[in-house]
Amino acid sequence: MENASKALIIAGAILLSILIISLGIMIFNQASGVLNNNSMTEVEVSTFNQKFEQYLGEKVRGANVNSLIQAVNTNNMSTDDETKQVEIVDSAKLGIAADDKNMYPKKAKTGDTYKVEIKETTSGGLIHKIEILNSSSKSDKP
Repeated sequence: MENASKALIIAGAILLSILIISLGIMIFNQASGVLNNNSMTEVEVSTFNQKFEQYLGEKVRGANVNSLIQAVNTNNMSTDDETKQVEIVDSAKLGIAADDKNMYPKKAKTGDTYKVEIKETTSGGLIHKIEILNSSSKSDKP
């Protein structure tokens, strides 16, 4: 009788140990899911990129470039996440440089055409850097 009661106590302790270990694993998996929640779905990435992709091209008018700059400014103001910030690369020295608040001035001339392309994306596929080049100036035309 004494051996049977000890066997039941040992079996109960084993079951309780398995329950505690399973609970620990479940909590760990939930916590790691929260930490990895920064990754975006394909639809979210596509929606984010679509705000900027509509302005890409070889011959983009200056007014559309200014709209792109406004979209970048709005995006950068509305997010604190560094991975979702968009940077404008001004290789042609057009005077489009970010100020201390990461805001870009709308300095594209409406009569000019520009080449706008993606220079860099994040590992998650988000647009990170956009380059604006002046492809032709109104004053260059005869």
